[in-house]
Amino acid sequence: MTTLQSNDASEVKLTASQITDDITRPIFTKPPLLWHGAIAATQGLAGLLVIAIAFYVIEGYGIFGVNQPVNWGNDITTYIFWIGIAVAGTLVSSVLFLFRQQWRTAVNRSTEAMTVFAVQIAGLFPLIHTGRPWVDFWLMPYPNDRLLWPNLKSAIVWDVFALTAYATTSIIFWYYGLIPDFATVRDRATNKWQRMIYSVLAMGWRGNAKDWVHYERAYSQFAWIATPLVIGMHSTIAILAAVGKVPGWHATIFGPYFVSGAIFGGLAMALVFLIPMRSMLKLQLYITIDHLEKLAKVMLVCGLIVSYVYLMEYFAAWWSESTYERHQFLYRPLGNWWFAWWIMMTCNVVIPQLLWFKAIRRNLFALMGIAIAVNIGMWFERFVIISLSVMQDHLPSSWDASFSFRTFDWFILGGSFGLFFFFILGFVRVVPVISIAEIKSTLLKPHKNRDGHHG
Repeated sequence: MTTLQSNDASEVKLTASQITDDITRPIFTKPPLLWHGAIAATQGLAGLLVIAIAFYVIEGYGIFGVNQPVNWGNDITTYIFWIGIAVAGTLVSSVLFLFRQQWRTAVNRSTEAMTVFAVQIAGLFPLIHTGRPWVDFWLMPYPNDRLLWPNLKSAIVWDVFALTAYATTSIIFWYYGLIPDFATVRDRATNKWQRMIYSVLAMGWRGNAKDWVHYERAYSQFAWIATPLVIGMHSTIAILAAVGKVPGWHATIFGPYFVSGAIFGGLAMALVFLIPMRSMLKLQLYITIDHLEKLAKVMLVCGLIVSYVYLMEYFAAWWSESTYERHQFLYRPLGNWWFAWWIMMTCNVVIPQLLWFKAIRRNLFALMGIAIAVNIGMWFERFVIISLSVMQDHLPSSWDASFSFRTFDWFILGGSFGLFFFFILGFVRVVPVISIAEIKSTLLKPHKNRDGHHG
């Protein structure tokens, strides 16, 4: 038994059994009406994505608002947005694990799930953008007798290899951490089908010393693998743009720019669903305000890096003495889509400065509002980088062309968010959202009294 001092409750005495009961309760209890309403709403939004893809396959790529030269529009913008969301989840889990930050145990399972769901959604958009999704399997290196092999000089193939490698590692890393908890659910299940399903998922876990030795060794190795992979994956997405000689893209700063921005936006998305989730599932004793404040501090640091990069972009454009670079960075705040740049700067630079104040970081409503603002700002950042750059390329004769959202652009944008939160709502009802074994090792660890004895 341990005594937990929490911001959400006075001194609470926790036992191992109570921790297991609290975390597995959503799996064994009937979901509330609020959950059913949220599931219905997210299903409706996800249906818009299905409709957009169906019409796209039937009618062609022209149903979206793209044109010449703006052939990179909402689909690629949203693709990079979801890739960024995926990056933060793995980094929170793996990097904090390698640095032995024990507070991660309250949030790592949820952020890993966020990674898995976001990378699956992101994978849809390059397939849409090819224009002929029924031949997208040509991009995969599979044995065949037609002499088909991916062209590694093609940037879209870089996408495929980066996404598949990252998705595979993230799913294995997430699933491997779930095995002990699946065994716990298996042992507590009373429903025959539930016990059978979780028995398969637990893969014969018995929880003996041998199992734990192998588990801890493998988990550490996956953390080491995932950390450089996640940085390399998003850097690859950055290089995809940087190799193109489009004004505003051709910059060596794109690698760290994209990675820091991805962590910034991903942490904001984590806060967006962690804050209501802890209340809905009654997990305030485990996901405390202290945990959310630490995430906010990391988000503030990443926001400062992003602000610095914004400044350096303008300095680099001025220093380059390139007419087209200078024109591009003047067009962004003053051109046809001026409001996109100003929303980006307001949401990503100005609003996050509120996180300097402890009272704001510990106010759940303020933290939720800031997180939503950052997600809006990060989507507009990708739109500014992608679409505004191709609107003002090296051919002044093309500068009259602009991008405008059509109905199906709204469908795939809103539908992607609906699908993401649909996955999240399903996840909280079938999987322990906090690692039971890890949270016990943190909360039930013997502590030393003032006289140096364990108590």
